[in-house]
Amino acid sequence: MSPSSQRTYGTSATAGPVALQRQPVPKLSDTMQKLVRSIEPHVDANTLAGTKRAIEQFTVAGGIGQKLQTLLEQRAAQKDNWLADWWLRSAYMEYRDPVIVYSSPGLVFPKASYKTLDEQLQYAAKMVSAALAYKMLIDGGKIKQEMMGKIPLDMSQYEKIFGTCRIPGKERDSVQYNPRSKHIVVACNNHYYRLPVFTAAGGIASEDQILTELKKIATKEGNDRASPVGILTANHRDSWARAYDTLMADPINRSSVESIQQALFVLSIDRELPQKTGTDHIVTASDLLIHGGGSNANGGNRWYDKTIQLVVAPNGINGLTYEHSPAEGQPIAVMTDFLLEYINSGKRLNTMDQAELKDGAVKLSLNVTPALQSEIDQAANFVDKLASDIQMDYLHFTDYGKGFIKTQRMSPDSYIQMAIQYAFYRLHHTPGAHYESAQNRMYVHGRTETIRSCSVESIAFARAMLEPKQDGRSKLEAMKAAINAHKAYVSMAIQGYGVDRHLLGLKLTAKENGLSVPELFSDQGIQRSAHMRLSTSQVASRYDAFMCYGPLTQDGYGCCYNPKEDDMWFGVSAFRSNKDSDLERFRVSLQEALREMQEVLVLYGEKPKAKL
Repeated sequence: MSPSSQRTYGTSATAGPVALQRQPVPKLSDTMQKLVRSIEPHVDANTLAGTKRAIEQFTVAGGIGQKLQTLLEQRAAQKDNWLADWWLRSAYMEYRDPVIVYSSPGLVFPKASYKTLDEQLQYAAKMVSAALAYKMLIDGGKIKQEMMGKIPLDMSQYEKIFGTCRIPGKERDSVQYNPRSKHIVVACNNHYYRLPVFTAAGGIASEDQILTELKKIATKEGNDRASPVGILTANHRDSWARAYDTLMADPINRSSVESIQQALFVLSIDRELPQKTGTDHIVTASDLLIHGGGSNANGGNRWYDKTIQLVVAPNGINGLTYEHSPAEGQPIAVMTDFLLEYINSGKRLNTMDQAELKDGAVKLSLNVTPALQSEIDQAANFVDKLASDIQMDYLHFTDYGKGFIKTQRMSPDSYIQMAIQYAFYRLHHTPGAHYESAQNRMYVHGRTETIRSCSVESIAFARAMLEPKQDGRSKLEAMKAAINAHKAYVSMAIQGYGVDRHLLGLKLTAKENGLSVPELFSDQGIQRSAHMRLSTSQVASRYDAFMCYGPLTQDGYGCCYNPKEDDMWFGVSAFRSNKDSDLERFRVSLQEALREMQEVLVLYGEKPKAKL
């Protein structure tokens, strides 16, 4: 039986086991054909010819490519998912850039109505209560089973949302899971408090009990700020690993850090982050949730290794930051919708008759030695430079939403991807290698595949739109061809038949079997097609919320979007220091691309049927 036809039963946040397929290993020849096609927009004829020769050499009968393919297929026959542990290790645990900006997204929630500190704490207590209610649903197997058509999706990521923490290590981190934890950690003015959220009788703490403890914490700390130990978690991973040894050498520190690591999640009660000139509260929120505003603001009022950090700042700014390694964006967005619905509905957990909390909040002591302070100073300097370099912005596009796109019988996601492609091309006049995340959750322990959104068709579309002499119908046909090409790649990618994960598997197979990494992987065409100047993903929410993150490359853009029925939200980013990117112009170009595409469709596309 081939791996793709076998079924296995994985853990699930839903009631009862769900039969899921194993992730397949694509055919070597199929992957190489797709690879050549995806490289074509980025290179000249000579470079492309060189890539084809490298591929022929790699795939020759009896050669290294066939050998690696056979070894990879053998691995797939022995594991529930041949990619899962490799992906966690290579994409996250061995990735050495800091989690802030480069890996951990922020999720900007709609601005709340609170103004005073008391109201801020009331909102925070409600958010904690909502998160605990969601944790109870996960523990009770009551999360709705997600489907892709008639195919069930793996739900195991939901069980890793709470109680999970990344642990720094030299050259490779690890992950610690504590799903049965009974406490959260509250960060306030860089101080940390362990707050039990279960009563003596074993029930969940009430919102009023949580609020009482939050008020005690806020009153006790006032404006007394501690040394920003948490800024260490935002540093380069090798630097953090070095500092971690210094931190944990003290038994008191070790006990406190272990309490943070074992918590269900962190709640950050933030200070106000000054609004930058020419921006608004949404940009401020994006900054806050990506890096906290640096060491002198809220960058130290965090523990970035925790999977979930709920952030409640003054003046209604709120959201969450999440460490990416245990889960993709969509499970976090599903949780976000639950939290916001819970908060907005005025719901309360059924805790009216609960006993008193067994213990109140307990401050976690941290001894900051001169050696540790030196590490904190280095981390603060590093983080402050990074925070000043990354530029966050957003586009709330209100001309139309996915409802209009569907009237044109087009995939909203493929349409938006082509708008991003066109926006980049009309600004830079060159194809932009373009990453979009596709979920592989139809397979047990499935994570993601790369959708290579830049295609021969997407560039032909962009050029057609920019050609003054091109007639509208030709532009429409080019648009349809580009959207259909993207849609076809999406279909392959979600089934595990993209290019990038297979290439990674072949490369890691070589390394794990003591073989030299083939020359193919240093080919110029492959390198160019993998320099993803556009890092994008759709993270849908029913609310005016959006996810944001930094670019994958120094000369690139981050662009995460939430398409709603009548409008769309985009969280965008770029590095200020790079002369080859311009975030404000990209944002405007994206807006104009969406408008120009609609103009073509209104004149030449499907005519919406009149409602009876």
